[in-house]
Amino acid sequence: MMNVNKDKCIGCGLCVKDCIVRDIELVDGKAKVKNMACFKCGHCIAICPKNAISTNEYNMEDVKEYNKEDFSIDANNLLNFIKYRRTIRQFKDKDVEVEMLSKIIEAGRFTQTGSNSQNVSYIVVKEGIEELKEMALESLDKTGKYMLDNLNPQTIPFKRYAQMWIKMYKEYKENPKGKDGLFFNAPAIILVVSESQVNAALASSNMELMTNALGLGTFFSGFFIRAAQGNKKIMDYLGLDETKQIVTCMVIGHPAVKYSRTVPRKDADIAWK
Repeated sequence: MMNVNKDKCIGCGLCVKDCIVRDIELVDGKAKVKNMACFKCGHCIAICPKNAISTNEYNMEDVKEYNKEDFSIDANNLLNFIKYRRTIRQFKDKDVEVEMLSKIIEAGRFTQTGSNSQNVSYIVVKEGIEELKEMALESLDKTGKYMLDNLNPQTIPFKRYAQMWIKMYKEYKENPKGKDGLFFNAPAIILVVSESQVNAALASSNMELMTNALGLGTFFSGFFIRAAQGNKKIMDYLGLDETKQIVTCMVIGHPAVKYSRTVPRKDADIAWK
């Protein structure tokens, strides 16, 4: 429930104007939240000049007072930061601290979600990464063999992936501590889970920025997502039921490679109307 401290409220009406669901009104010169259509977006908390609004459903210690010095980012620096990011597949033999992983997840937690559903969850795998790797490679091996046995015009373009998956599993069985074509010997992964692909993808994008800001490297493993699809063994191991979907798999570690510059990209395809 959203609550208004009437002693602090000055009746400015900013919260009324900013409430998208029109769940706030002024009564006798004070804001009143009806708590009927409210979906706890928190805009009223953020906009109130007197910090008169709070909620008993979330931790109010999360709320930070705005100041330009701590909150502003130079636009050009941000754009260069985004341009410089690279997918990392070379990692040092060095652990990633829980504090760093928690901060990455914090960036996901505060990412916007449709209707403020906040329906994104996270699974961190560290100790069980080798066990999960074996299950995933076994799944990819089976998928690859099935694809090669049932080639058709739709699957032929993916033939090279099928062959790659079979080779990866074979090499793993021959030497489990050798070349790792799935997680690249990274020390941790974060699985971003949601019934909404959009919400999970938005969270993952901010999480990647935080990963890079911490001096870490990451790549999104599409191979693992493919391995987990419809694989009950993997889903059971992760404690997920059929209503949950692993949207992204972020493989995280300390980079063992350093890049000297950004790279070119295609021109933006823009239609101005």
